[in-house]
Amino acid sequence: MGEDTGTTESSCGAASIVSVGDVNTEPFEGMVFESVEAAKMFYDEYAKRVGFVTRIVSSRRSERDGSIISRQLACNKEGFNLNSQRVGRVQIRKRESKREGCMAMILVKREKPGKWVVTKLLRDHNHPLAVSPMKGHPTTDEKDRKIQELSDELHRTNQQLAACRDQLHMYMKYIEEHTNHLSKTVDLVVQNIRELESEEQELSHQRLDPSI
Repeated sequence: MGEDTGTTESSCGAASIVSVGDVNTEPFEGMVFESVEAAKMFYDEYAKRVGFVTRIVSSRRSERDGSIISRQLACNKEGFNLNSQRVGRVQIRKRESKREGCMAMILVKREKPGKWVVTKLLRDHNHPLAVSPMKGHPTTDEKDRKIQELSDELHRTNQQLAACRDQLHMYMKYIEEHTNHLSKTVDLVVQNIRELESEEQELSHQRLDPSI
């Protein structure tokens, strides 16, 4: 049967025999299995998905060869247990009963070798179901925790981006101030050079014309 937990249907003659594959298959009357073990495996996985535990209620055997010809599987809260019983004058206390008279069940019968048919099905439970998370599927708490972790990480990333943005603005301001300072320095140097050139020209004229 492998390790898959669901069922798919494949044609086998006129019947549709359930095999492993599709986890979403719901039980129905007329469903066919290749063995009584396959039927139990399917019902166990269905119960796990829905939120209850199964147990074998009864098995009927052939008078000819003693092989199983029908089996009833039910919720483990099927039937009732007395909490105590009296043996003579002694009262014997039993452990607390987990049975609540639940009627949910499935009955499979062997029609011929390799063909086990669901002949009776009761779905309704008279008690709350406790669905346990399937393997590989996170619980609500795990999802909330993951969302919180991602939110915290996003907040930290935004803070880092804000710090980098502030630092970049500071660098840009520094570069702008430095550029302005260099521009003023260049202007001052150019002005000084022009003044020196002007003074040299004036001195040169004085040397050429002694009357000045």
